[in-house]
Amino acid sequence: MSAKTTKTENLVNDKSEEISQQKTDTFAQADTDTQTERQAHYFSRPSLGKGGPSKLRQQFSRGMTFFLVIAASIIFYFALLRLTNISHVFQEVFGVLKPVIYGCALAYLLNPIVKQADKYLVPLLKLKLKKKGQAEKVSRAVGILAAVVLLLVLIVTLCNLLIPELYSSIRNLVITLPRQLDDLVSELSEVKLDDSTTSTLIKTAIKEGTDMLMDWLRTDLMAKANELMSNLTVGVLNIVSEIFNAVIGLIVSIYILFSKETFVRQSKKCVYAVLSARHANMVLHLTTKSNDIFGGFIIGKLIDSAIIGVLCFVGLSILKMPYVMLVSVIVGVTNIIPFFGPYIGAVPSTILIMLANPIQGVYFVIFILLLQQFDGNILGPKILGNSTGLSAFWVIVAILLGGGLFGFVGMVMGVPTFAVLYYIVQMLVNNHLERKSLPTGSEYYDTMSYVDDEGTYYHSEGETQNAE
Repeated sequence: MSAKTTKTENLVNDKSEEISQQKTDTFAQADTDTQTERQAHYFSRPSLGKGGPSKLRQQFSRGMTFFLVIAASIIFYFALLRLTNISHVFQEVFGVLKPVIYGCALAYLLNPIVKQADKYLVPLLKLKLKKKGQAEKVSRAVGILAAVVLLLVLIVTLCNLLIPELYSSIRNLVITLPRQLDDLVSELSEVKLDDSTTSTLIKTAIKEGTDMLMDWLRTDLMAKANELMSNLTVGVLNIVSEIFNAVIGLIVSIYILFSKETFVRQSKKCVYAVLSARHANMVLHLTTKSNDIFGGFIIGKLIDSAIIGVLCFVGLSILKMPYVMLVSVIVGVTNIIPFFGPYIGAVPSTILIMLANPIQGVYFVIFILLLQQFDGNILGPKILGNSTGLSAFWVIVAILLGGGLFGFVGMVMGVPTFAVLYYIVQMLVNNHLERKSLPTGSEYYDTMSYVDDEGTYYHSEGETQNAE
């Protein structure tokens, strides 16, 4: 009996130890699972803002809003007082980032070539290269190489063609201009007029004009020439610095073209992160529209101006006029400026040619008028089309405003910038009209058309349209 009792007690003790060990293992496993879960929780990104703001935080947010508005007003006031210092800081930043800016501009201009290369090469390379993404990389490398080589060939060719001819033209101009002015003054002095009052006034005006011209040649022109020679060293250093920035900018443009899709995705992600979906879509739409306007205008205008410069060179060479290369460069560069560009380039060119030969100056004026008619009515519309959507009046306003504020660059970039602003205003106006169920076309608002107090539109021909 005692042996059976001892055996039973041993079995009970073994069972108890087994149960105790199982409990210990269970608790240890639970602790391990909890620790793993906590580590996994910290490895993953936590969600933000699901609980909603508390009442205290809501009150604090209202107070912070008032504080930020007042602080922003004070900062804006002091910023106006320190506007000169702020502009100096921006100029310093612009100077440091100039290679990056040049790179962005070059990438924007070379991007159409890269896009065309991708369009034709990617389908062909996908048939030969089976590895995923390899066709796109090879096509992109070939497109960028072709764009850079084309740019360098164009620059070298223009330098070889333009610099010797420009040097020769400017040298001849400097040598012959004083003699031509002296001959002009002598011819004006020898003009025979009668003794009437009108003739006396003309003689006096000619004499005073020639005296002023000679004084300007002896004083202002010589002073400007001396100043130019004294600043020549600084100018050469500035040119070398700009060339260095342009070379770095070309390298930056290559990196931008290789990673342009990544930059676009990152920018799009930031827009959706910062703004609401509706506002983000509006920003992306305006960005796409601005790219269409600027790209179509700038690239089209460069091509148009290059063609006009070449045609001017060919025409002046056939007519055997002086300063052919110099005048062609002036006409081609100033043609980039819309509307006023042809006249800005034609005036100094006409004066230069007339000083050498007055009859050829008249022929040049006729030639330029014919060339600009061809550009304005045939070549320009074929290349540019209606890329800006602006009428002639708004083009003039944009050129005057941009040129007055930012000089030559403002005259060129003012038109596409104004076109983007015009599109935004037009979109807002049309949106308000659509909400009122009114027609959006300007042709519907003639003299006899009107909208009554109830919001009903009445056309001059009797048509009506009710507002909701």
